Amino acid sequence: MRAAYVPAVDAMWEVRELRRPEPGPGEVLIQVRASGICYTDIWSTTGVIPVGVPGVVGHETVGEVVAVGDGVHSRVVGDRVATTWILQTCGRCEYCRRNKPVSGVAGLSCAAPKTSGFSVQGGHAEYLAAPEAATVLLPEGLSFELAAPVACAGYTTWSALCAGNPRPHERVAVVGIGGLGHMAVQYAKAAGFETIALTHSPDKHALALKLGADEVVSDGRELAAIGGADIILMTGNSNRAAMDSLHGLRPEGRMVLIGLPHDTDFVIPGPETGINFVVNRNQIIGATHSGFEYLTQALDFVATGKVTPMIETYPLARATDAYERVASGAVRFRAVITY
Repeated sequence: MRAAYVPAVDAMWEVRELRRPEPGPGEVLIQVRASGICYTDIWSTTGVIPVGVPGVVGHETVGEVVAVGDGVHSRVVGDRVATTWILQTCGRCEYCRRNKPVSGVAGLSCAAPKTSGFSVQGGHAEYLAAPEAATVLLPEGLSFELAAPVACAGYTTWSALCAGNPRPHERVAVVGIGGLGHMAVQYAKAAGFETIALTHSPDKHALALKLGADEVVSDGRELAAIGGADIILMTGNSNRAAMDSLHGLRPEGRMVLIGLPHDTDFVIPGPETGINFVVNRNQIIGATHSGFEYLTQALDFVATGKVTPMIETYPLARATDAYERVASGAVRFRAVITY
C-alpha cells in the first residue's frame, strides 16, 4: 500500500510503498478514503510531540471496511466508518479501572494506550487496521472528505462546547476563527446559542458572520462592551488571546481551552480581572474528546448541512505539498488527503 511516511524528525513527508496491515482479532481493515491533517501531525513530524516518527502519522481517518478479524460482530465489509486518535487503551491501569482512560493529548491517563499516528501506524495511508470498538459509522450521504476533519477537529470542538455545559439563553463566544474555530462557530449556532466570534483579523469578520456568528468583536474588552459571554471557547494556540478574552467572561461563566497553546504561560490577569474571576465564580476547563457519542453527534451536524468544514483536498501523491502548506499556515482551515 502507499502511505505518507515520515522518515525522521523534521524530515519531509514521502509517499512510500509499505506492507498492508492485516486485521487481528477484534479488528477491522479500513480502506482509507480520506484523512484530515491535524496540526499535531506537524508537531509529531517536527518533534514537538516526540512520538510517531519515523512512521505514518494521522488520526482523522475515514473509509470503508474491507475485511474483519476474528470475533468482530458490530462491523461488516462495506461499512463506512470513522476512527480517531485513541484506538485502544490498556484496560488494566488505575485510570482504565476507573473507566476514565482519557485525559489530554500529550498524556493519556491510560498507562499504555494504542494511538493512531503516535504509537501505531496512522491514517495517512491507503489502509488502516483498527479495533472495531474504535470505529463510528458514518451517516448516510456524508462525503468522506467532509467527514475526515470531524474525526478530530469537529469532535474536539463539539465536545468542548458540551464540556462548557451551555444552558438555554446563554451566549457563546469563539476565540479564533481557524481550523477549530470556524467549526466551533457553526456548532454553537447550530445548537441554538447566540454566538459571538472574536478575532484579531479584520479579513475574517465577514466570514465569521457568514458562518453564523451574530456579532464579531476584536478582543475581550469589546466582548465585555456588548454584554460578554457565558461560555468562551478558546480554539487557538495563544494563551495571550485566551487571557485577553477573560475580560468578556460573564459571572459564573466558563472558559473552555481547546487549542494547544505554546506562546506563553496562562495566568489570570490581575488585579481587577483576577478578583472578578474569583468573585464571579468563573471556571476554566480543559477539553478534548469526550466519548464517541459526541463524535456521532458532530458527524450528524455535518451530514444534515448545519455545519460544513472548510477544506482543501489533496491526492495522496501530493501529501508532501499538503504537509508544507499546513506547516506554513497557508491552509486557512483544514487540509484533507484523498485516496
